[in-house]
Amino acid sequence: MLKISALMFVLFLAICLISLSVGSVHIDLINVLKSLVNAFTGTISLSPQEELILFSVRLPRIIFAGIVGASLSLGGVVFQAMLRNPLADPYILGISGGSALGAIAGIIIGASSFYLGIPLLAFCGALATVFLVFVVAGGTRGPLLDNSLLLSGVVVNAFFSAAILFFLSIVNSLELHSITFWLMGDLSRASFKEISLAAICLFTGFLIIYAQARKLNLIVQGEETALHLGVNIERTKQLLLIVTSLITAVAVSMAGIIGFIGIMVPHMMRLVFGSDHRLLLPVSALFGASFLVIADTLARLVLAPAELPVGVITALCGAPYFIFLLKRKSL
Repeated sequence: MLKISALMFVLFLAICLISLSVGSVHIDLINVLKSLVNAFTGTISLSPQEELILFSVRLPRIIFAGIVGASLSLGGVVFQAMLRNPLADPYILGISGGSALGAIAGIIIGASSFYLGIPLLAFCGALATVFLVFVVAGGTRGPLLDNSLLLSGVVVNAFFSAAILFFLSIVNSLELHSITFWLMGDLSRASFKEISLAAICLFTGFLIIYAQARKLNLIVQGEETALHLGVNIERTKQLLLIVTSLITAVAVSMAGIIGFIGIMVPHMMRLVFGSDHRLLLPVSALFGASFLVIADTLARLVLAPAELPVGVITALCGAPYFIFLLKRKSL
């Protein structure tokens, strides 16, 4: 397991290096490597313009993309395990939309002036979404069905989309463009403060989730089996639900709605490496990070020097994959 995770980490680093070198201004890959090494010694090997692009624009953005991709992938792994449904993820279940609604409400009422104001409201939106999805699906009246949860997620998503459109209709024109671009996934605003907060939440959340890997394996096999083997299912689900919602909310509050990563990445990693969550959790996080870095690089290149929202790229990849999974599940 450690070797596979190490290989995935090396793959992630290689993708990051390539992404650092490409863009509207190309920087030779060898020079990128030299600059990263020389950064520790204070030696400058690039022109001032290239140094600014590399260290102030691309590097923070790539690190941020990796953190967000890993966060959304972890969310997909956890929800698919808890619901035993490969179609479940924070985006489809409406949790990303709820987080976005909370973040936008915070922006409009001025919560951004308070430290952690926007992420906190996004977290509240995520928890409210989880509650609504389970209530609409009838979770208080008996066992939940996979289809009812997915349909409930679609319904709650539609409600939140309407609420988001309402908020967009009352903001001024200057805020409208930036919020609309952010809603489609925007990694260009990455700052050291945001990267640090997202990294701390991801690292802490991963440790908590990974500590529950064995319990997730048992839950996937069946709740009766897990109960007989001493797993407190309700407490485990509540803990994972809160931690996953927090990780997702922080990612969405800073990067906007980036869909389908939570479906594609865990499913692909499960096909390649199996369903043991002791391995599935780290490789999904690393591959999710790699995938979003690639998607963001494409978003920067397709219309260079202009750029697409990264959510457009992930949707173009994810929507066909979701249809494939839906068809496969119905066979």
